[in-house]
Amino acid sequence: MKRVVLFIPLAIFLGVAAFLFKGLYMDPSELDSALVGKPMPQFQLQQLEDPDKIITASDLKGEVYLINVWATWCPSCKYEHPFLNQLQTQNVLPIYGINYRDERVPALQYLQMSGDPYNINIFDPEGKLAFDLGVYGAPETFVVDHNGVVRKRFAGVLAPQVWAEEFMPLINKIRAEAQAQGAQS
Repeated sequence: MKRVVLFIPLAIFLGVAAFLFKGLYMDPSELDSALVGKPMPQFQLQQLEDPDKIITASDLKGEVYLINVWATWCPSCKYEHPFLNQLQTQNVLPIYGINYRDERVPALQYLQMSGDPYNINIFDPEGKLAFDLGVYGAPETFVVDHNGVVRKRFAGVLAPQVWAEEFMPLINKIRAEAQAQGAQS
């Protein structure tokens, strides 16, 4: 019996090691989201540029759009920012920003200095909307369809290759679905 007790720490160590080893091969951008396939959460938050203007989920409905969660304290967001500016100049689809747990003045200064890729920028200083979206950190990007349903969640830097391989095919599929729905109506 004493010999069996001696192997318990070894068994625990091997279990923890196997768990950590599996984690090495997981892709953090492939995070599951409870919201995929569900409506965009309801919210009422100030617009970043105009604190008197309140933005709600219904202000964003009507066409396929991106929601990009960003902050000035986030180095990856700054790395991603030029690509978002490029997307905005191509006018592929509306990009709505959620300024996540940030301060208004530095965020506005950053956008003025680096360009503003967002059609609407939602100020979320406490992270309430980001929490409702299941955001782990910034940047995270969501594709929302014309009915206001979240169709994709991507954690990490949105780069041209990811855009071409994952986002554009989905966006084209959603647009085809919307066209088919419109033809049936």
